[in-house]
Amino acid sequence: MRAVKSRTMFEQMKGRGARIVTPTELQNVTPDGRYKDHFVIVDAVGLEPEKMQDNVLFEGGAGELIRRRLLHDCDVHTLLRLPTGIFYAQGVKANVMFFDRRIASEKPWTKKLWIYDFRTNEHFTLKTNPLRRENLDDFVACYHAENRHKRKETERFHAFNYDDLVKRDKSSLDIFWLKDDSLEDAANLPEPDVIAAEIVEDLQAALDEFALIAEDLRKV
Repeated sequence: MRAVKSRTMFEQMKGRGARIVTPTELQNVTPDGRYKDHFVIVDAVGLEPEKMQDNVLFEGGAGELIRRRLLHDCDVHTLLRLPTGIFYAQGVKANVMFFDRRIASEKPWTKKLWIYDFRTNEHFTLKTNPLRRENLDDFVACYHAENRHKRKETERFHAFNYDDLVKRDKSSLDIFWLKDDSLEDAANLPEPDVIAAEIVEDLQAALDEFALIAEDLRKV
């Protein structure tokens, strides 16, 4: 994930699965908001199959240093593991991290990281079974925005203390605990024609995304 400071790059990237908010939609949730002055893009698109991973959560070197610095300097309180393929195609994994920036302190600001596993045993596609707002109702309820201190653990929502996180190998945040049924029971795999149809759907969706990119580039 990287900051996009160029409006031109933002326009070029919109075709890669970014979600934008119109002025009307902005005012529906923020009545005094007249225009958008902050742009955010979650880029979950990998260029090669081996890079389509949650490597930002567990890679060593600079990745480990960034995670340790983030956990120390900010209150990293929530991590949402999203289902694969909802941004681009099957196999692409994305996460959403929620944190608050704090003032400098010798003691770490992160006390407890809550992880919601919305990936294991969840199956969505870009067209036939797209992710919808109601699919996130349980996460929203668990998030407990009114008072995060009143959160409770559930089957998909677990908390991990700061000390335990930094003791993990490379301070990895790639944490999961649910049993993946697709790995345990091959008999539950879809029929070959269903798998083939999903592959065709993903390829068509990819072509549509690249067509949008090409259109945006012609406007630059």
